[in-house]
Amino acid sequence: MTVELAPLLTALADPTRLRVVQLLSEGPRRAGELAAASGTTAPTMSRHLRVLLSAGIVNDERPSEDARTRVFWLRPESITPLRHWLDELQAAGDEQLASFKRHLEGRKGT
Repeated sequence: MTVELAPLLTALADPTRLRVVQLLSEGPRRAGELAAASGTTAPTMSRHLRVLLSAGIVNDERPSEDARTRVFWLRPESITPLRHWLDELQAAGDEQLASFKRHLEGRKGT
């Protein structure tokens, strides 16, 4: 696993943050909406959002100086390294299974 995946996997390992990602996949939301939908308090949601921001999974914008108007949205491209890593694992697993199958088929001929 490459080092760049560690923050991404750490951020996604938490069930609340995973729920936030699911919610944001439906569209941008304010922190208060995310907290209510996740059953957490505003301070707890703030901590989770900081982790997701730091990992680059979400972005935010403040349309005004009022922090309550801060809107968060998902950055789908942020999981591209994870997708590539999983594809590599899948390809390696497929090759191992094919190799094992060839081995077993070769033993039948002996």
